[in-house]
Amino acid sequence: MLNRLGNLLPAFGWLGGADRTEPGSGKAVRGRRSPASRALSRSALENTSVQRFDAALVWMTALLLGLGLVMVYSASIAILERRDPTGGSATFYLVRQSAAIGMALVASVFAYAVPPERWQQLARPLFAVGAVLLILVFVPVIGKRAGGAVRWVTLGFTTIQPTELMKLFVILYAADYSVRKQQIMGQWRAFVPMAIALSVVGLLIMRQPDLGALIVILMVAMGVLFLGGMNSRLFFGMVAFLVAVFAAFILFVPFRRARFFSYLDPFARANAEGSSYQLTHSLMAIGKGEWLGSGLGAGVAKLNFLPEPHTDFLFATIGEELGMVGMLVVIIMFFWVVRRCFEIGRQAIAFEELFSGLVAQGVGLWIGIQVFINLGVNLGLLPTKGLTLPFMSFGGSAILMNCVAMAIVLRIDVENRRLMRGGDKKR
Repeated sequence: MLNRLGNLLPAFGWLGGADRTEPGSGKAVRGRRSPASRALSRSALENTSVQRFDAALVWMTALLLGLGLVMVYSASIAILERRDPTGGSATFYLVRQSAAIGMALVASVFAYAVPPERWQQLARPLFAVGAVLLILVFVPVIGKRAGGAVRWVTLGFTTIQPTELMKLFVILYAADYSVRKQQIMGQWRAFVPMAIALSVVGLLIMRQPDLGALIVILMVAMGVLFLGGMNSRLFFGMVAFLVAVFAAFILFVPFRRARFFSYLDPFARANAEGSSYQLTHSLMAIGKGEWLGSGLGAGVAKLNFLPEPHTDFLFATIGEELGMVGMLVVIIMFFWVVRRCFEIGRQAIAFEELFSGLVAQGVGLWIGIQVFINLGVNLGLLPTKGLTLPFMSFGGSAILMNCVAMAIVLRIDVENRRLMRGGDKKR
């Protein structure tokens, strides 16, 4: 059914879902394999049972969304009861998250209907739109301030967080850039335009400020460029430069410096009651859960102790209520999704679809990096940083873009399977 969605949406034929372009007639640059990717083995394509679409990937994404919805409800009840003791608003976050998932699924259907070559054509316009939204954040009335930061754009009936949109847009842009500059990707001059674009985005995000989102965006962009054939010496040189820049951001800003060093000894009295307050209660919640947890809804850290238990520290709530077993299940699920994204990307590259392959692997990088940082913060392995858990934490913009990204990966996988069945390439 999924592979026919493009034909079921004739009104959106301009997206390319309903049309079949004859070989040689398309104008999009499709991208060939780089010299580094020519060595990829086709063994992943042999002896494969070719189905219509990857049902396992769909189900795994649905399970993450469903478990996240349950845990958001469990974690947010105490917050709402504190605001309204009568219990009249106990389902506020549940309803909001359910609505966000519903809208995300609708958007995913349309995203799935867009073929990869159309996404390549839209890569640069979408990146420009993302940059404009980052600027609108600072426009009075349009931009919304919360918690000392300006990170949201008001659209009348709702708000969006431009950094969440930019995470996907930068993947599309970096993949398209790698395809267009494939012949010179091994040279330093190939990186200059991209460096300028990322610098502009970085300055806008740091003005909000949102260091966590910037780290994810830059790491994902650099990862896609490296997978696209960027010179390794240049890559590691840029990594060293970015590490130095981020170190400066941390060391020369007092509250970031305090937060960074306090996580090394979170239970010191000065830290536990100050910059490490979230971390200490996160660790205590996870420790209380032990192996099997205290039971769904029975956690106590969310009762006026652990800040943001439904967003940044949702994993700590999972650890307390579902225990080590629950945390391991969540980690395994995310590992499977990331691994599958990289497999789909490798298959696309083996079919000489470089853009599609880089996008799929870029989405895998995005999910993997953000999950790693979120779990690292919750477990005290990394300094506290406001990043949500993909597919699970409360947040409409994040859920929307996570689902749209997975819909794009699913469409790439369907195109791979069509080629496995002997279908012709669409140019």
